[in-house]
Amino acid sequence: KGMCEREDGVIVNVSSIAGRKAFGNHAAYCATKFGVHAFSEVLRTEVCEKGVRVVVISPGVVETELLSHSKTPGVIEGYEAWKKEGLKSKALVPKDVADAIIYASLAPKHVCVREVCLGPTFQED
Repeated sequence: KGMCEREDGVIVNVSSIAGRKAFGNHAAYCATKFGVHAFSEVLRTEVCEKGVRVVVISPGVVETELLSHSKTPGVIEGYEAWKKEGLKSKALVPKDVADAIIYASLAPKHVCVREVCLGPTFQED
């Protein structure tokens, strides 16, 4: 049986702080993350009466391999410089995001944690 048939389930969509605030030179990335938020809001309205909860996890900067896929000159170097001089703390690690997902997923059935937005303490944006 599916979630709607069982009247129980949690759908977790991982977005980004970039889905809440636009960042220059990141138009496509921000647009897709804003889209995740909008999709999640609409989906929630469609499945909440069936007892299915929809959660958006919106992390700030996380240490992942994402930047290693960049082909744009200077992006990785600029990011590393920003982390060192602008962030002033360590970035989130994947376990931080996983813990947020677990927290939202394990809430009592009558509670829908609609969004968890988390970031490093010193991340301004």
